[in-house]
Amino acid sequence: MGLFGNAHHVDPGSAQRDFARLLGNGEQVHAAYLLIRDTILFTDRRLVLVDKQGLTGKKVEYHSIPYRSITHFSVETAGHFDLDAELKIWISGMPAPIEKTFTKGVDIYEMQAILTQFVAR
Repeated sequence: MGLFGNAHHVDPGSAQRDFARLLGNGEQVHAAYLLIRDTILFTDRRLVLVDKQGLTGKKVEYHSIPYRSITHFSVETAGHFDLDAELKIWISGMPAPIEKTFTKGVDIYEMQAILTQFVAR
């Protein structure tokens, strides 16, 4: 489920409108990131991974991960030679983490802060 590419922040209000059909009654998008064709949504209830598949991207898989299912996560910052930052999320019942790779343009510390806010509840 790794997504690779140049990620950037998306306006939460825009993501709220674009993904309204996925959201529960009263659920709010707090942050969103676009990675080439795929999207990561941080709502007040869960983490949503939107994975566009195939050449046309018409087939879409939605992964809904309640924050309470996240057992731990890690971030690895970009270095001088390795310009990519990494986010790894471990889900209860899954031995391998979900891994996301970001090039510069996304503040990995901001992403960690968002996860901390929701996972540590």
